[in-house]
Amino acid sequence: MKTRLCVAALAVVALVAANSLRAADEKPALKCPVSGKAVDESKTADFNSGKVAFCCGNCPKEFAKNQTKYAAKANLQLVQSGQLKQVKCPLKGKPCAAGKSVEVAGVKVGFCCDGCLAKASKASGDEQISLLFSDTSKGFEAAKK
Repeated sequence: MKTRLCVAALAVVALVAANSLRAADEKPALKCPVSGKAVDESKTADFNSGKVAFCCGNCPKEFAKNQTKYAAKANLQLVQSGQLKQVKCPLKGKPCAAGKSVEVAGVKVGFCCDGCLAKASKASGDEQISLLFSDTSKGFEAAKK
């Protein structure tokens, strides 16, 4: 009886651990930078060394008209999808320090100092996305394929 309980307990622990590892590897669900809806992978546009996905055929047209307005959310999507990777602090362009990071829309973003971390932590929602992803030139580069 004790053996069965131990085996059952180990099986449960193994399942929980496997699910946790799988969840950690999953990328966040991508959202259309124009509408905020789930994307259709067949509706894309080239942007910042990658392909941004949209929810419908109308959104790429709207995006093309005003890329500046949608750049932060498009860049966030490129980071979420692994097309851009972080290489430095997005605010100052300096190397990131260990333990100085915040999660933004399912993406861990690192910072060089407590000041940058505090600035990013104080912002939220679209303001935070705009602060960190409007200009990717300081902290992000195209991922190698």
